[in-house]
Amino acid sequence: MSVHVGNKAPAFTLVSSDKKEISLEDYKGQNVVLLFFPMAFTSVCTAELCSMRDNIGEYDGLNAQVLAISVDSPFTLDKFKAEQQLNFPLLSDFNKEVSKAYGAYYEEFVLGLKGVSKRSAFVIDREGAVRYAEVLDNAGGLPDFEAVRETLSRLN
Repeated sequence: MSVHVGNKAPAFTLVSSDKKEISLEDYKGQNVVLLFFPMAFTSVCTAELCSMRDNIGEYDGLNAQVLAISVDSPFTLDKFKAEQQLNFPLLSDFNKEVSKAYGAYYEEFVLGLKGVSKRSAFVIDREGAVRYAEVLDNAGGLPDFEAVRETLSRLN
């Protein structure tokens, strides 16, 4: 399955790194930048999420909530969030349902690991429609954050 611009974003409720349930529905009325990343503590994921941390003011200014999702457990994500001082929710898609719903899913990843989120970025508007969708097949690449910010600017 995959999600395209103009589609309604698939609803979800996941457990965050601080063991709370967070739903996409919680953010109705504001824009959401939804990031899927393969694994906590890996170099590219760390660089990507730290760049979001350092630019969070820009996203706040665009009325956007950043949410980052991986298949790591909430306990792993809690440690990762604390270590990197990340200032947005990290959500555990441990059961892999949300990654699959968004088409952001590797059946087969590196080292023979199966069922990992693909690095992806989605912008979801206040009404819950997808306005930007980018799913990367190469885990070493990064989403086009310039395009993400441009999409958010147009929504405000």
